[in-house]
Amino acid sequence: MMASHNVSLPLFQMPDFLQSFLEILVGIGLLFAGGEVFVQGAVTLSLIFGIPQLVIGLTVVSFGTSAPELFVSVSSVLRGMDALAVSNVVGSNIFNVMVVLGSSALVMPLQVESRLVRRDVPVMIAVSAAVWGMASAGRVTWQSGAALLLALVINSIWEIRTAREEPEGVEEAEPDVNPDQGKRGIVKAVLSLLLGILLLGVGSKVLVNGASAAATILGVSKSVIGLTIVSAGTSMPELITSLVAAIKGKTDLAIGNVVGSNLLNQMLVLGASAVAASGAGGLEVGALLIERDIPVMVITALACLPIFWTKGLITRLEGGILLGLYIFYVVDQVLPRTLPTWQDEFRLVMLCLVLPAVIVLIVTQAGLYWRQLRRNRP
Repeated sequence: MMASHNVSLPLFQMPDFLQSFLEILVGIGLLFAGGEVFVQGAVTLSLIFGIPQLVIGLTVVSFGTSAPELFVSVSSVLRGMDALAVSNVVGSNIFNVMVVLGSSALVMPLQVESRLVRRDVPVMIAVSAAVWGMASAGRVTWQSGAALLLALVINSIWEIRTAREEPEGVEEAEPDVNPDQGKRGIVKAVLSLLLGILLLGVGSKVLVNGASAAATILGVSKSVIGLTIVSAGTSMPELITSLVAAIKGKTDLAIGNVVGSNLLNQMLVLGASAVAASGAGGLEVGALLIERDIPVMVITALACLPIFWTKGLITRLEGGILLGLYIFYVVDQVLPRTLPTWQDEFRLVMLCLVLPAVIVLIVTQAGLYWRQLRRNRP
């Protein structure tokens, strides 16, 4: 009698890194879909209740593009991952200016309206500087978070009033709202809203899981993952919106989308995250974020003014410079783990050659623009 042997075939196991990478991709996809469905439902409900289209464009649609960042950051805080929450906000703002604006300018030079230079960009710079000050103590308290949320309400009211007083400068810079959406019915609108929230919730959980696992496997901090992969993923709605707007020639929308998103990221996302972390005494901010990444965020906000001054355009050259600087920024994030011996040399080249060259170029172009304005004055 022959002995029977139970031979167990090895099951295919997906490598841990591949699994975490797929989780990140799936999470980003769910967040993108959830944001779209949420905006559709919210816009429909707003139209049904008679809210003006201008107000919807300035509030509901703008909130929709920042919904992925909000859900990811709040979800991270609730799971005790403050570093991922803060780095997601900081990384998204850097990505928006350098990659979203840069890519859009490469598609088509972006015409800058005076309203952006006069009002929106100074507000973005002021809020960025205030966030840096709040975080400098190593923690964004719930009181600071509440102040940011209050600032959001005040800014939204100011935005709506300004838009009504100066509609010519705003219509092209705000997202389109289809009035026919109000005919879809309240039940479909509520279902879309709930489905969007569900997708955003599930997507944020999957993305945070994947990001946390990837950080562990790669041996890097959660801040590095948040500043690069997560922030780029949650900023995909802004990138797609601005690229499509640039292709259609709606350059005001392409720029306004970036500035508005950066304001919402700081006032809404960071503010809500700090309030959510009130039980732990506030939102913890790492020393490296305070010393390096938040200053980079503030500098990118400051850089918008001289870039916007140059002939009233963001040129293809400036767009290429912004994209190139983001590549340098990402390299600086990953270099310590890949080629640590090259890190000091890389930063020396950046500080002594690249940054001075960029500053000289921007200042020169801004100076030529102001000189031309003086000559054209009667």
